[in-house]
Amino acid sequence: MKIVWQLGTATVREVYEELLKSRKIAYTTVMTMMGILEQKGRLTKTTRDRAYVYSPAEPQGLVVGNMVHDFVKRVFDGSAKPLLVHLAEKKKISQKELDEISDLLKKRRRK
Repeated sequence: MKIVWQLGTATVREVYEELLKSRKIAYTTVMTMMGILEQKGRLTKTTRDRAYVYSPAEPQGLVVGNMVHDFVKRVFDGSAKPLLVHLAEKKKISQKELDEISDLLKKRRRK
């Protein structure tokens, strides 16, 4: 999905070639996964020059937001605090990121 969001539209070949830059993967695996994402409604496809061209069905921000919401709901009973505490304690969040979160919270309080 990330590659299709980055490119806007992509064929299986384009996604495959992009993935090969970071890891070894079979073309058929990419084709299968994109087919599954299309069946689930995450991607849409059209035909161009005898190839399917895939586009995201939803914007990245919406999908990521929904996934994070679902994760927090399932794993942390809907509270983001345990997740943030865990990330801060395990140093998975940098000081810069903590400062950005703090700024966001300050702006939210002003509203």
